[in-house]
Parts: sequence; structure tokens; C-alpha cells
Amino acid sequence: MVYYTALDVSLRSVSICIIDGDGVIRFEDKAASEVDEIVSCLRGFSSEVRSVGFEAGTLTQYLSYGLQAAGYEVICMEARQVSAALSAMRNKTDKNDARGIAQILRSGWYSHVHVKSMESHLTRALLSSRKTVLKKCIDLENEVRGLIRLLGIKLPARLNHAAFDEHVRQDIEVYPLMADAVIPMLDA
Repeated sequence: MVYYTALDVSLRSVSICIIDGDGVIRFEDKAASEVDEIVSCLRGFSSEVRSVGFEAGTLTQYLSYGLQAAGYEVICMEARQVSAALSAMRNKTDKNDARGIAQILRSGWYSHVHVKSMESHLTRALLSSRKTVLKKCIDLENEVRGLIRLLGIKLPARLNHAAFDEHVRQDIEVYPLMADAVIPMLDA
């Protein structure tokens, strides 16, 4: 028998709905949004469940990789399409959303979303964290420039990151109170 398995995913829990080819609800449950909990629910219902569908969201990568590792075909659907289809429902609950997603799966009226590889996500995380650290360094340098300007100390407009710390420390040695304010920022 063909089953259409849908998950309505939130950060802490997942509503599960499984329907058959005729659209009859065969199983409904709620589980923690952990892969092992979801797999346990699905296997508790039937070993014939082969695919699982849900809309793209914040836990897409985690659930996709985990459910694929457990042997399920994962169908990640375009969130705007699912939202538009579910907006016609009168009573919006997680349980009803899971039912609606199951019906969308059964009808085939959805766009499949590509889930990028874990390497791609890790590379993006590395680039994003590097950008954030660099931005914070520039913010701290600008703050230090503003503080020492109170003392009439003017740094060159073009001063590379490596020379900045040494140059500022030399200039503020004679001002102990300003050194107390600026040195922690230089250390950071």
C-alpha cells in the first residue's frame, strides 16, 4: 500500500499525519522534533512507509539528512506553496497542517526544494562567521578611534589590522584612565 507521510515541523515538536492513496487518515501523532523520535513513530505505524514530506524551514537540513540516513525518501516542499494551500483551511492547527501537507503530497501539487549538502552549509557557516568577526573588528577599531580622538590622538586613515593594536597602545600609555577603557577592546 502507498502511504503519504507528512510532517508539520516546529522547533520543539512535529505533527505527523499518514494517509493512504484514497486520502483516508491512517495515523496521526505528535513527536519531539528529533529524528530518532520521528523514525520511531513512523516505524511503529508500518515498515511500508518509504517517503516523508514537509515544507522547507529552519530544521530542513537536520531532518532531511537524518531521515535519509534512516532510509526514507525525503520530499522537501516549497514553503510559500504549502502556505498558500494551507491558508484556505478554516482551523489552523499543527495537526490540521500535517493533514493538509499529506493531501498536498497525495495530489502531487508541490515544488520540490533542493537541500544543499552538509559541506555547502559548513562552508557558508565558515564564511558567515568570518564576515561577522571582521565586521566586529572594524566596529571595535572605529570605537577606539573615536575614544582616543577625545585626547587629540589621530591615527592614520589607512592603518592595517596588524599595526593598529601596537600603534594605539603606544599612544595611550600616558593616559591611564583611557588605557583602562581602550585596552580591553584591543584585547578583544
